[in-house]
Amino acid sequence: MPAKTKKPTLLLTLGTAALLIAGGGAAYWYFSQPKATPGDLLIGGEVIPQDALMAVSITTDQSQWNRLREFGTPQSQAAFDQNLAQVRDRILTANGFDYQKDIQPWVGAEATVAFLSPPPFTAPPSTRTQQTAMIVLPIRDPLKAKQILEAPRTAGSGKLVERNYKGFQIRETHNSATQNYSATVLDGKFLVVTTDPKTTDKAIDTYQGSPSLAGTPGYSRAFGQVKVEQPFGKVYINVPVAAALTAANSGRSIPPQNLEQMQQNQGLAATVTLQPEGLQLKSVSWLKPDSQRKFSVQNNARLMASRLPADTILMASGGNFKKFWQDYTQGATSNPVTPINPDVIRSGVKSTVGMDWDQDFLPWMDDEFAIALAAAPEGSSPGLPFSLMILVKASDRRAADTALQKLDQAMASRYKFKVEETQVGGQPVTTWSIPQSGAVINRGWMDGDVAFLTLGAPIVNAIVPRPAQPLADSEVFKNAMPTELNPNNGHFFANVDQAINSKKFPILQLPPGNKELVAAIRAIGVTAAITDDRTSRYDVFVGLQKGNNPGPLPAPTVPPASPNPQPSPESSP
Repeated sequence: MPAKTKKPTLLLTLGTAALLIAGGGAAYWYFSQPKATPGDLLIGGEVIPQDALMAVSITTDQSQWNRLREFGTPQSQAAFDQNLAQVRDRILTANGFDYQKDIQPWVGAEATVAFLSPPPFTAPPSTRTQQTAMIVLPIRDPLKAKQILEAPRTAGSGKLVERNYKGFQIRETHNSATQNYSATVLDGKFLVVTTDPKTTDKAIDTYQGSPSLAGTPGYSRAFGQVKVEQPFGKVYINVPVAAALTAANSGRSIPPQNLEQMQQNQGLAATVTLQPEGLQLKSVSWLKPDSQRKFSVQNNARLMASRLPADTILMASGGNFKKFWQDYTQGATSNPVTPINPDVIRSGVKSTVGMDWDQDFLPWMDDEFAIALAAAPEGSSPGLPFSLMILVKASDRRAADTALQKLDQAMASRYKFKVEETQVGGQPVTTWSIPQSGAVINRGWMDGDVAFLTLGAPIVNAIVPRPAQPLADSEVFKNAMPTELNPNNGHFFANVDQAINSKKFPILQLPPGNKELVAAIRAIGVTAAITDDRTSRYDVFVGLQKGNNPGPLPAPTVPPASPNPQPSPESSP
């Protein structure tokens, strides 16, 4: 998250945490116990303020970390190890600590990193202070922890200052060349380390009864829905705070009624586990108990993966396009980073083909749909490496035919496309083409009620009347797609090897800084479902390359001093 000072430290910490919790594996459901036990929740939730932006608990089990480091290419493994070493050096080495000697002997099974919400977003930017981080380490062996933590040690080029707040002794580094820290021990249960003295005070206030993360409405029930055995990590995101922060950083003015709409969300909880072939994440998002907004409990996605060809490289599907559009339109008014303004779609359809999006198309599009990108068939023109496919199951075939025939007429009269009907696999297919261009657009019907449109490379022979080798039967799809949410409301699938790593699709290539990470990914699968009128579920699997056996991390080094270190504000004892 952006920060005004010491930005690299917070960004590195947040980026590393996000990387570590980006998936999971070998998950085991406990549907019979909707309430989570204390061990299923984030460690230290009673210490973290309720308005925190995000919190991540990560295992301290060395064997799980070694399993995680086995994934990837040699390049991505080296980059990941380097990131871990940099975080270790900034937090521990620079302050005279060694993890194996000084932390491991007393720390509990998990540790939590929390990022507190910035000051109110209504405050002028010039008066806002940087976002702060909080680390909560549970103490398994209080005596050992006391012996180690009270031993004298250097604080970089700064000085060590002690103070007291509400009966708790606090140690702080001031004028450090790298990063100032503030730390306290809470009744022998937790060591709390923060990047700002005021955050330490707030942690103490929370521990003594101020609203905490553990008291968030729906928090325990949410983690009960995604509990797993031996999680690598657990995640909580304060959705309204995250949305408000995104809005503030977007530079766009958000009307009060739209901010109110965002505040109806409560949170997102997730657990992450390691599987032999990658990482799996199980997540749940939920609305506030008194929210006016409610989810429509429809889980109708069943067919689309069997209507797409096996060489599909990207696919997104859902159970009801009309409802999806209504939700998207409603959310776009309060989401400052909505990729496409729905009004642009409406006006674009009107100006390009003279049709009304809401009247001509949406009424019959209230069933399953899919948008997909497939590799071009063998022998296709090199200039057309892929085909875009749109599939919608029509609830009213007559209304759909009327709208599509009007579309045919508009393409012929306005853009001089050659529109003709052909036969493919014994079924009628309408083709729009411009002579000598090589590009064609095909539309037609599958199974009598699934309208399709393809654009780009000629792929219609691979899907009509049905794919001989459907995506649903391909090994890469079956290995990547989570199946426990059944029935479900849709899927997302990306064959990353084919989409990006193969370099066959220039439009999908990433900036150089992301290539090492993406090269470690084989495929991504997501399954979504609405579980009740206030809760939605998402299961994610990230298939990863298997790399070399991990060796030791790079040797510890003291990070270079900041050219202009910023002193922490002095706190009175």
